[in-house]
Amino acid sequence: MARRASSSTNPIWFIVVAVIAAGAIAGGFMLKGTVSDPYRTLTVFPVADYMQNSNSLRGNSYKLEAVVGDQLRFVNSARLYSVEINGEPVSLLIPENLRDINIQKGQRFLFKVEVGDKGIVRALDAKKV
Repeated sequence: MARRASSSTNPIWFIVVAVIAAGAIAGGFMLKGTVSDPYRTLTVFPVADYMQNSNSLRGNSYKLEAVVGDQLRFVNSARLYSVEINGEPVSLLIPENLRDINIQKGQRFLFKVEVGDKGIVRALDAKKV
C-alpha cells in the first residue's frame, strides 16, 4: 500500500495571519476614536478668539469639550454654568430643552454650542465624555 504525502501547514502562514489580525484590531481602535465623535464635522470652539471678541463668533456652531464648574444661575428651566476649556473659564447656557441631562460639577462633557446675541455661548446638544 502506497503512503500518501502528508501536508502540514507552514508556520509562516500563522505569523502572517497574526500580523494581519493585529493590524486590523489596531486600525479599528484608531478609527473608533474619530468615528465615535458625534460632532466631528464641527470646528473646535476658539477660546482665544472668544475672549478677544465674542461678537465675531455670533451665529456659528462649534464643538466644545469642557469640564463643568459651578452652576451660576437657574431661571425658567435654563441653567447657566461656568465651564473650563483649556484652563479658561467660560459661561455656558444650558437651555430648557436639555434639562433632562444630569450635569454635575467636575464632569467632562462634549457640547455642540452656538454663540448667540451678546456673545452668550448656548448649548445645542451635550454628550458626556
